[in-house]
Amino acid sequence: MAIEAPRARAAYAADPAQSRGRLHAEALTGTRNPFRRDCDRIIHSTAFRRLAYKTQVFVFHEGDHFRTRLTHTLEVVQIARSLARALGLDEDLSEALALAHDLGHPPFGHAGERALDQCLAAHGGFDHNEQALRIVAELERRYPDFDGLNLTWETLEGLVKHNGPLLDATGQPAARYRERGVPAAVLSYSRRHDLKLADYASAEAQVAAIADDIAYDAHDIDDGLRADLFTLDAIADVPIIGDIAKTIKRQYPALEAGRRVHETVRLLITRMIDDVVAETDLRTRKLAARSADEVRAAREPVVTFSAAMAKSDADVKGFLYPRMYRHQRVAAIMADAEKVLRDLFDLYVREKAALPAEWTSDLPKGDEGARARRIADYIAGMTDRYALIEHARHFDSTPELR
Repeated sequence: MAIEAPRARAAYAADPAQSRGRLHAEALTGTRNPFRRDCDRIIHSTAFRRLAYKTQVFVFHEGDHFRTRLTHTLEVVQIARSLARALGLDEDLSEALALAHDLGHPPFGHAGERALDQCLAAHGGFDHNEQALRIVAELERRYPDFDGLNLTWETLEGLVKHNGPLLDATGQPAARYRERGVPAAVLSYSRRHDLKLADYASAEAQVAAIADDIAYDAHDIDDGLRADLFTLDAIADVPIIGDIAKTIKRQYPALEAGRRVHETVRLLITRMIDDVVAETDLRTRKLAARSADEVRAAREPVVTFSAAMAKSDADVKGFLYPRMYRHQRVAAIMADAEKVLRDLFDLYVREKAALPAEWTSDLPKGDEGARARRIADYIAGMTDRYALIEHARHFDSTPELR
């Protein structure tokens, strides 16, 4: 079978040679383009290493084969690079955005985010996308000339806007931020290094966002089956999975259960990628985009599912939500996890000496909002196991989360 030749670079692809640069100017390197350099900085960051011990759905000690934030991220990277290659986009920028997209998640997945959001209710709340920006623009401290990783404008705008514009055409917060406003850290950074918050992000950022959706669908099916939260026959009631099941049965009538699961997941990813490529080709031809900026200025995303596949994606998530994310077993563990983080937050507010001195030495005196945000930074950077260790060090009873 002949291997398909790589697609020629798309006219609307981001060009590292035309990058808008970094907040702090740096000399170019002869061995890596700016987007590749961003990938490498993210991989070598402390926040990236911590993803290995942060919850995706199941806490780390429930089993060695369940996804963590790190393994999820690596799967998103693989899908994002596949899409970027198929569309003629910049693979390094897509990879950088896939690598960074979950850096802002606290321990214990969305349960941890809910807990910190409640703790910071009087100080703007907690948003994992805002936290990712804070990490790469401020909290990582590795370089002598600046705080953060000093990533390119293209990586930062994609990190902030991969789910769409944050402002509408009138400059007001977009729908998802209408109630609480655009996160303060995003607005503050954008004032220094304008991220064009009313525009869409690059096609590469849109690729990373939809790769995240595809990876979620596929690996949550795999993990849910492994955890015995539902059966393969039950999820075959979802039309796209049922159709895949028929294809597998026709080709491999005697295939063992484990291989059937993996083939189901593999074919789902393949179908979704193929659909995104076809739909993106239709949209970009209609837009006649000749530059990355024309994609940013479009009135809708260009990298997306077709209407039919969007329905299938919603069907999969609709199946998983009550059977996995809200399953009694998972919900009970996550409720305990939320309490762990709330206990730690209250402790650090109440006992100032409990927070390491290096996290408080530069705080303005009497600024309770700044202190609360710094406490959240500290907790959000914890791994699941470190949060439990810290809780056990300060409290008489710590849940086992099993």
